[in-house]
Amino acid sequence: MASPTSVLVLGAGELGIEVLRSLAGHPACNGAAITVLKRSSAANSSDELEKLGIRIQHADVVASTEQELAKIFSAYDVVISCNGMTLPPDTQLKLGKAAIRAGVKRYFPWQFGLSYDTLGRRSSQNLFDAQLDVRDLLRGQTTMQWVIVSTGIFTSFLFEPAFDVVNIKQGSMTALGSWGNRITATSPVDIGRVVAKLIFAFPNVHGIVYAAGDTISMQELADTVDIALDTKLQRKVATVQQLEAELQADPENGAKKYRAVFAAGVGTAWEKADTFNAAQGMSMQTVREWTEQQHLK
Repeated sequence: MASPTSVLVLGAGELGIEVLRSLAGHPACNGAAITVLKRSSAANSSDELEKLGIRIQHADVVASTEQELAKIFSAYDVVISCNGMTLPPDTQLKLGKAAIRAGVKRYFPWQFGLSYDTLGRRSSQNLFDAQLDVRDLLRGQTTMQWVIVSTGIFTSFLFEPAFDVVNIKQGSMTALGSWGNRITATSPVDIGRVVAKLIFAFPNVHGIVYAAGDTISMQELADTVDIALDTKLQRKVATVQQLEAELQADPENGAKKYRAVFAAGVGTAWEKADTFNAAQGMSMQTVREWTEQQHLK
């Protein structure tokens, strides 16, 4: 397809705002109309969005029907879903169906995470089965171009207290599975840059694209944080068996679902050298660089 003249971003949260900034600031944007769709009650960054020249449209993707969403999407060449982690699992399938119904030329679903094909169905996180349902939908049609950007975990999520991998407040690091278990992490800032490049510089790329800010082992993560913050984390291991037992005792706990998946280490890491960003010579934030810039002490 030709370079788009209109792009709709769903959500302006941690990822959405970075995608919007990168789209608006891309040298090849050439006056393309950038719009964000968010709930009327959603706070954040309206002043910044207006300064960036980004239009705002209000709708609730959870409450809206497929038909209502399709009517909105039909005005845009490209739709990018940047809201998903906390939404009901069936929301992403509805969004994909709405994009197809609307005749959107190119669609970026909320798949900014693991290699779900490698992970497969019936993992510890049931949300991931819904992600595979979206992939089946997209692969089963030929009218709409789609791009999945697999990024690994958001770098920031490694430091979330609920995830309890790097716990700055407690001064601890918990290796999920084993110290040799590897994980790919990418910052939302860099995900935004990758998406903008795919949209404006690579309008005909289709299918799954891998990105990575860093791919490191749990051991390397602990060492990296120690160096970056000039500290000495207390280290411990949570085995697959231990985490699965914890999940069985609390099966609706979202954080425990994620911890069990990452402990298993399937579909959670890939080589940085094999990524789109590496092929394009893009400089990406490593975990150490991200940690140093956050002033986490």
